[in-house]
Amino acid sequence: MTIEESEVQGLLRRVTDDLVGPPTLLDNVRRGGRRRLLRRRAVLAAVCAAVVAVPVGGVIHLADDGAGKVAVEVASPLFDGPTRGDLAGDEEYLRQVREAWRQRTKGKAFDARSEPHVVWAGNTPAGPAAYVAQRATVTGMVSEPGNDRLIGYAAFAEPTASGLRIMAVGGMNDSMDGKSTAVLLGPRRDVLVVLDAGYPVEFSPTFRYAPDGRVERTFQRVAFRDGAAVLSVPPQRDRVTFALVGVPFSTATAVDVTNADDILFPDREKGSPEPRWVTHTLPGAEQVWGGDPAEVVKGSQWRGALAAYEDRGGVHLAGDAPLLVVHGATPDGRRLLLQTIQFDDDPARAIALLARGDAPFQPAASGFVDWKAPLPVRLRLPAGQGVLVVAEGAALSYRVGAGRWQDAGRGAALLPADATEVRVTTAGGTATVRIDS
Repeated sequence: MTIEESEVQGLLRRVTDDLVGPPTLLDNVRRGGRRRLLRRRAVLAAVCAAVVAVPVGGVIHLADDGAGKVAVEVASPLFDGPTRGDLAGDEEYLRQVREAWRQRTKGKAFDARSEPHVVWAGNTPAGPAAYVAQRATVTGMVSEPGNDRLIGYAAFAEPTASGLRIMAVGGMNDSMDGKSTAVLLGPRRDVLVVLDAGYPVEFSPTFRYAPDGRVERTFQRVAFRDGAAVLSVPPQRDRVTFALVGVPFSTATAVDVTNADDILFPDREKGSPEPRWVTHTLPGAEQVWGGDPAEVVKGSQWRGALAAYEDRGGVHLAGDAPLLVVHGATPDGRRLLLQTIQFDDDPARAIALLARGDAPFQPAASGFVDWKAPLPVRLRLPAGQGVLVVAEGAALSYRVGAGRWQDAGRGAALLPADATEVRVTTAGGTATVRIDS
């Protein structure tokens, strides 16, 4: 995932000082952070599991008050529509929600003189819950260069053993028009509430990996009722397995889970160390790539090729395994790029991509990485283009049948297609690995 720092900082400026997010968020969501947040690449919502972004849909009127501030008048169901949900008529519960909101926002830096509005209130298997929003009475620009303006605040109210609790309060700006939001409830975080923003949403409770490392999910359409849908999910206490996808899938239909960061970043005070990169440039790569591959490669040429290995609508942290990148060239003159992807603590997957000339990359071979094995990566390329092997720091050699051993360099190599064995030599000894045909 590639996210520009200006995009992340712009989104950060849209939220309140009450925002809950990891102290190393920027490092986490950029590729440089080891515990990176991995999400669908198609939307900037890659950041939004850790930055509380809430939906708004309506007509906005701005008026300068003459003192450099802007009075905001927003016509939106979040502020003005009737309360929805099966607890909409429970005045005592709604009063408790509004009072809890006032206590939660007391003394905060934002101006919250307008009245809180309970957008939705309903029963769930975890207990009664609600979503409350409040207009920002006076505000100014909160991001550049989009000139977005902070127009309000919102949060879910969840049931706890000690009573009603207002969760993290997020800021709403005028570019978050009509986006859905969701929350995990219950001590096991196994109840999912999704608010109805007026567009279809699909849901998948879990996923699995195909033998070649591709991500497989089964989606079903979310059935909204009276403003929201209440879904059961596997316990999400230490990782997020489900996915929510707006239809059609785009930035405008992104669905954000407001407390996913509580699961992904349970220890907010713990830093996020830099990842350990393992990079190799194979002989002949610069001639085919037209220079140093690390300098000339364009993300637009390879990102789409990894779509089947990513988790559309899912939210994950990058794992602790090394981040492996190999640049090379095939015997028939194509560019070769290998990258690894790891979700959470699952095994890493290595994907070999090929491209001819300036054409986009296409996946050619893939599989799981076993960093404890003598030869962690071993991928056979199609059409007799060879066998790509990686063993960090090891001296590599190969042979065909009972022939002589041939030197293949260190760390990574593209072996001939008819190679049958690889010898891996490290300080700890030598291992011989057979290559399957």
